[in-house]
Amino acid sequence: MLPHIRTLGRYGSAAGLSPENSSTITELVLVGFSDQPQTEIPLFIFFSLVYLASCLGNTAVVILVALDVSLQTPMYFFLCHLAFLNGFFSTVVTPKMLFNFLASRKVISYPFCLAQTYLTLFLESTECFLLAVMAIDRYVAICYPLRYLLIMSWAVCIALAVAVWVTGFCASVLPLCFMILPLCSPYVVDYLFCELPILLHLFCADTSLQEAMMAVGGAGTVLVPFLLIALSYLRILVTVIRIDSAEGRKKAFSTCASHLAVVTIYYGTGLIRYLRPKSLYSAEGDKLISVFYAVIGPALNPFIYSLRNKEVQGAVRRVVERYRKSPRIAF
Repeated sequence: MLPHIRTLGRYGSAAGLSPENSSTITELVLVGFSDQPQTEIPLFIFFSLVYLASCLGNTAVVILVALDVSLQTPMYFFLCHLAFLNGFFSTVVTPKMLFNFLASRKVISYPFCLAQTYLTLFLESTECFLLAVMAIDRYVAICYPLRYLLIMSWAVCIALAVAVWVTGFCASVLPLCFMILPLCSPYVVDYLFCELPILLHLFCADTSLQEAMMAVGGAGTVLVPFLLIALSYLRILVTVIRIDSAEGRKKAFSTCASHLAVVTIYYGTGLIRYLRPKSLYSAEGDKLISVFYAVIGPALNPFIYSLRNKEVQGAVRRVVERYRKSPRIAF
């Protein structure tokens, strides 16, 4: 039996493993952590707080950049896109997961499962390209500081942002339209939300073509951005080594530290998930990894970019001071 699939067992009556037309499927069962029911309430509380922090943190980044002129630079422009993407990703996954922690029947409707599959793949692909563009931005800022604002003009930044979202959509959602096949039912998915690798296990037909398409798409949306990031930081490293001043080298590295931390968390989680030896595989471990990149990672990113960032701290003080000095309307 495939690792993420269980026959219904105690979750419902068995009805065989026959193909079923997608139009007749109403819901799927997501096991989640129901095998350890004593953990569900603590996990609900913990992930609720993490989701709240994710929403507040990512929203605060967008609002802060919009309100403070000093943060309206290419770096923070792309950071706004990352914050929006992270908040959107968490919202696609977390509310339903939290609901299932408390529900007696851990189910997800088939249309919503498909929507989660499309959106998670789209947002994951888009984040890969966005992180690559942010690495290129840092490369231009450090290697060509005098021409930075000329090269990274607002027209270029907007074009890159549009290209990131369109490429993410075309590289993920459009191919996925040709990958959905009839499902075998009834099944229980031993996972927390719907993703393409999980859904592939439910298809009744031969999925070799779909798996090949997923491998090619994964190489394009993960490997290509990763190579761009690696090349950008290689050039940055060469440039920083040539800086005579220790203070200058420290300042150059500090401008990249936050982005490097986010890239390390994002790609490190992916490498652990997909490149582990089979001897280290466990369904529970897979669920914990998925929770990290879908819920915890998006909550960490705004704090990684904000903590110890003097520009952000200064912007917060200016916005708060401006709010305190603004006239109040008496009612």
